Amino acid sequence: MKTYTLKDYINSLEKENLIDEIIVKDLDLSTPITQIAHNSKNVTKNTLYICKGIKYKPEYLTEAIQNGAMVYVAEKENVSQPDFSHIVVKDIRKSLAVISTLFYDFPATKLNMIGLTGTKGKSTTAYYIKSILDNYMKSQNLPDTAIVSSIDTYDGKTCKESLITSPESIDLQEHIANAVDCKIQNLVMEVSSQALKLDRVHDVYYKAGVFLNISEDHISTIEHPDFEDYFASKLKFFKQVETACVNLDSDYVDRILEEAQASKKIITFSIKNSKADVYAYNIQKPSHISISFKVKTPQWENEILLTMPGLFNVENALAAICVALTFGIPYENIYEGLKVARASGRMESHMSKDGSIIVIVDYAHNKLSFEKLYESTKQEYPDKKIITVFGCPGGKAFLRRKDLGHLSGKNSAITYLTAEDPGPEEACDISKEIATYVSEEHGEYKIIDDRGEAIKQAILENPNSVILITGKGNETRQKIGTQYVPCLTDTQYAQEALREYDKNCN
Repeated sequence: MKTYTLKDYINSLEKENLIDEIIVKDLDLSTPITQIAHNSKNVTKNTLYICKGIKYKPEYLTEAIQNGAMVYVAEKENVSQPDFSHIVVKDIRKSLAVISTLFYDFPATKLNMIGLTGTKGKSTTAYYIKSILDNYMKSQNLPDTAIVSSIDTYDGKTCKESLITSPESIDLQEHIANAVDCKIQNLVMEVSSQALKLDRVHDVYYKAGVFLNISEDHISTIEHPDFEDYFASKLKFFKQVETACVNLDSDYVDRILEEAQASKKIITFSIKNSKADVYAYNIQKPSHISISFKVKTPQWENEILLTMPGLFNVENALAAICVALTFGIPYENIYEGLKVARASGRMESHMSKDGSIIVIVDYAHNKLSFEKLYESTKQEYPDKKIITVFGCPGGKAFLRRKDLGHLSGKNSAITYLTAEDPGPEEACDISKEIATYVSEEHGEYKIIDDRGEAIKQAILENPNSVILITGKGNETRQKIGTQYVPCLTDTQYAQEALREYDKNCN
């Protein structure tokens, strides 16, 4: 990887009109920068240190200097050591992205970047795309596709569970660079509204970008103050996309299509509008875990088979097909890739031995995903009661509590309210707030703080039901306070309860 000098970093920041002032004392600007960091503990000799973060403290800069920082970058209010060499910038987040992109030598220009944004379906669609591309790359004896998602991250060098949807720019650029080093040709990633608003993906350009849908979410004082801010942040995506894949069935589609004109090309998909470039019809359900449908594209018209439940996944599959067509992937690879595609913790289906209980583990956590989940469940399992197990996170997205409470109260025979990353709040307090909205729909509910116990009771107490366990998927940690506490996954909890149910039935 190429090493750049301090002068190169200054030039890059100046090019973006980010610099307010430069105070460089007794430094040779041709000195190479061998490390960048916004964590003072990661600083070594010749490091460019970036003073960033809501929780940033002046003592972090002191530690960075002691550890060998050459120069630091900060907004004016964080210049706590004015006599040490520093660069004052107008926007620290954008500056971090510019610095990170240069340090890792513009890695996003060296492979095919594929981005997905939308309120619902990003993770599943990302794994659909990865499965198609992996199938094709295997046929060419080439490496698998890299992925950066809310489920996990794989870049050729590391594979780990993710804590956030889109990582900070410095971490993202490292993942992309790792993929380039490993000769990976494609990287698919979820692009959150926060990543767009806070410039985590600044200077990342996507060969193909998918806009799935839009609905109210992430509305809070620490995320987006209102829906317009959320929507506008999402729409910034198109300025960074070469080929935009747009869902014609989304709300506000006219505005989405208007903003998509910023991309060089637009491909549309739909299950309702036959004029879409990629159109699905004759949607059928051969079994409780499979969906088949016909797809018409400009190149071919043929059948697609999904082996994940959830009728709404047809839209996600169409988005993946649009991306595949953008890269010239043959139908055979698309078919085989989608047939085996899986997204951990997304629409995982489990059944009791007597067929009485269907358990679906899904990451559904906002209004749109709940609406789609209930709609699909009623169509797929019309003779069964619906039982829902869920909670809401603490300290953010407060509107979800009302929306999801109303939806569950309206659609569930009984709702089990439980912990779901309560963070700075008490799980019981969050559940009690949600319960008020369940009650407004005259819905029954139980509050059980222990998530495993809530799942167990929901399964053992409700025969002839579909048990929807939402929000956590296959996550292995529960955020309590500021700590991530290890826990079993929802799938593991469900399987334990189903084994007990099966044993009791014998």
